[in-house]
Amino acid sequence: MSRFDENFKRRAERVRYKIRKFSSGKLRLSVFRSARHMYAQIIDDASGRTLCSASTMDKTFRGNGKTANKEAAGKVGVLLAARAADAGIKEVVFDRGGYSYHGRVKALAEAAREGGLNF
Repeated sequence: MSRFDENFKRRAERVRYKIRKFSSGKLRLSVFRSARHMYAQIIDDASGRTLCSASTMDKTFRGNGKTANKEAAGKVGVLLAARAADAGIKEVVFDRGGYSYHGRVKALAEAAREGGLNF
């Protein structure tokens, strides 16, 4: 395992520890960022189920150009917020994983807030 992978894993564990410690029982908005796509899902950790999700792999994104930029990440955030509203979810805790709160991750979070999610 490379040093980068070790540091990433350590950061992700630190973020999730704080989420478990300070946000008892709230739903978790988890973000995954790859080189080509953005994925976000709202997870109920108590039952271990994904309640709703959105990504740049959805059918709504096909043929809309690039999927690995801040604009696409913002669209994922808006789509996730709309799906969460349909599921009756209003408040979540943001889990950025090992990623820094910058760029695409920040764009997704801000768009989800504008879409109606509170975190």
